[in-house]
Amino acid sequence: MNTLVITGIGGFIGLRMAERALAAGWQVRGIDISAAAAQRAQAMGAEVSVADINDITAITTLCQGADFVFHTAAIVAEDGLRADYERVNIEGTRTVCRAAQQSGVKRLVHLSSVMVYGFDFPADVSEDGPVNGQGNVYNDTKLASEQVALSFNTADALEVVVIRPGDVYGIGSQPWIERPLALLKAHQFALPDGGRGVINHVHVDNLIDAVFLAFEKSVAGHAFNVTDGVATPCHQYFAYHAEWANRRLLKLPAPLLMGMVKAGQLGASLIGKPAPASPAGIRFLQRKHRYSISKAQQLLGYQPNINLNTGMTALATYYNKKG
Repeated sequence: MNTLVITGIGGFIGLRMAERALAAGWQVRGIDISAAAAQRAQAMGAEVSVADINDITAITTLCQGADFVFHTAAIVAEDGLRADYERVNIEGTRTVCRAAQQSGVKRLVHLSSVMVYGFDFPADVSEDGPVNGQGNVYNDTKLASEQVALSFNTADALEVVVIRPGDVYGIGSQPWIERPLALLKAHQFALPDGGRGVINHVHVDNLIDAVFLAFEKSVAGHAFNVTDGVATPCHQYFAYHAEWANRRLLKLPAPLLMGMVKAGQLGASLIGKPAPASPAGIRFLQRKHRYSISKAQQLLGYQPNINLNTGMTALATYYNKKG
């Protein structure tokens, strides 16, 4: 029986990984800073510790006797305090890798992001393409975190593999399902530039398939782009959300939308509430190109089995029941 440790086990991706691994007969352990999130994983049958990602004692204890580590814990938002991102995304990765190494773990899969290529990347960019966070705190710290993770890769000790997922969607996805749906319902969602930017979506189960392959194959030291293999225009992708919310999908010129978002930020700050959107978030909706998944297909044998229509149809059933 394989033993898997998942950081951020109660989050969207970590929880689905736990569910899939338990169904495969694996022993699953995990760590999460949120007690409520930890309880969700415990209810599935995982052993979970509630602790900070830089608590090396807690993580080392979980890693004892483990075969694999799936490191998902990170701050995942388009903007915020750089010091927080650096502590969690960069130093947290260092702590997890050190604990795994000291505990004799065989392989660690680090969850990075395609955002290591920044916003302005060439069409069908591959893993050898230019990486540049372009000053965005999320992009910059995800790039730095995978560099930290790969620095621990050792052929005769801890093997490290980096997965760079696209825009991960599924039940519970905050940035690509839950938040835009809530904003649509509140009449606070609009797309820049006519919605011509693209979403490089990946269904969470397609991503998990790739992670299992990364545990299985001899690909230590490699990074892999993992998406559904297509780039869908934003106006097509978010049309599903608009239908569920029974709202019209608003499209505005980017400068106008940027001004409205900045005004919203100012208004929210005056009343002490979080802003519904940030200027940085608009840039994520203005990406123009697809990422190449050829390397994952060739070296991992990865194939996305769930296409967008199938995935969204399942989500529609869920949200119709939810109301």
